[in-house]
Amino acid sequence: MQILIAPNAFKNSLAADQAAIALAEGLKESGLICSLSCFPIGDGGDGTMKLLIKHLCLNTVEVNTIDPLGRPIKANYGYDQKTATAYIEMADASGIRLLADNELNPMKATSQGTGLMIKDALVRGARYIILGVGGSATVDGACGILSAMGAKFLDKKGEELKVSPLELLKLDRIDLSGLDKRIEYCRFTVLTDVKNKLLGSKGAAFVFGPQKGASVEQQEILDDFLEHLNCIWTTQLKKDASRLIGGGAAGGVAAGLWAMLDAELLNGIDYFLKVTDFDKKLIKADLLITGEGAIDLQTLDGKGPFGVAYRAKALGLPVIGVAGNVPLQTNEQMDAYFDILIPTGHGAVSLEELKKCTAENLERTGKLIGKFLQFASKKTVK
Repeated sequence: MQILIAPNAFKNSLAADQAAIALAEGLKESGLICSLSCFPIGDGGDGTMKLLIKHLCLNTVEVNTIDPLGRPIKANYGYDQKTATAYIEMADASGIRLLADNELNPMKATSQGTGLMIKDALVRGARYIILGVGGSATVDGACGILSAMGAKFLDKKGEELKVSPLELLKLDRIDLSGLDKRIEYCRFTVLTDVKNKLLGSKGAAFVFGPQKGASVEQQEILDDFLEHLNCIWTTQLKKDASRLIGGGAAGGVAAGLWAMLDAELLNGIDYFLKVTDFDKKLIKADLLITGEGAIDLQTLDGKGPFGVAYRAKALGLPVIGVAGNVPLQTNEQMDAYFDILIPTGHGAVSLEELKKCTAENLERTGKLIGKFLQFASKKTVK
């Protein structure tokens, strides 16, 4: 039996490659006679670029930048010299994981650090920027990124504003005349793992604001800010991002880069699986095991596990999904792509405790899968 293990990251708990290893270890412990292949995946969320660096054997570039609150840090990105392509992870400079819980504040946090990474890539000669935007701590509509590359955000008096949402509420005009000229020769692609639009109850502020530390009142303010920002894009740049699918990703960064830099938005898992030749691995498999922190109906909107399950089902392969949280009720839409969904939690513990033992639970789940497969094999032989 050829088993392909292709999990996404378990958010705020375990990286995709570590999750794959834990499942593989459990399968080995079960005594199941099989051939195992690990193919950790990324869908544009936090950790995607690290996986691409490994899969594509890219050079790693270290750069001085700043975190969401403006403190100096160092970050890395991948660079392909042959194609002049930079692979940048927004979370490495502007991510939630860079802040303590009591520091989360999307009213003040900015994406400038990511802009500094992009600028470094432009200086290096990049002609193509691939940006993974998952795990960000910001809701600034990419204003921070653009400011790091020379854009100015002005109030009614023509005075330059700081690029935090709190200050940008006074925004009247965007001056793009000072943008780095190398941008004219560079294409931008944003990898997203969500379909949320920019505004409204299912938009950037209300859906993603809470996890970035926004209170209910701040969510209202942030949505108003993004609506005001979009009005400026519409009138000044003739780019209305309000209906853009995926525009709400990373606090509106996807919409902002589309409006201000003509960036294209791509489904992250489709891009990842294409450039890493995932199908060549899948075609050799008899069974696919995938997973992430939660597998539910939102997974079908383009998350990593859906991306690999969709391809497996096209080949008629069985799919097992493992996750910290799975639906209690069966669902026809889910059943079409996942033959079995297995929750990894064991015992009544808090979410924080569960996150701490994700690796152990995945290993135990892998062992459980291996045992079941052995029983099924024996029954088939009889």
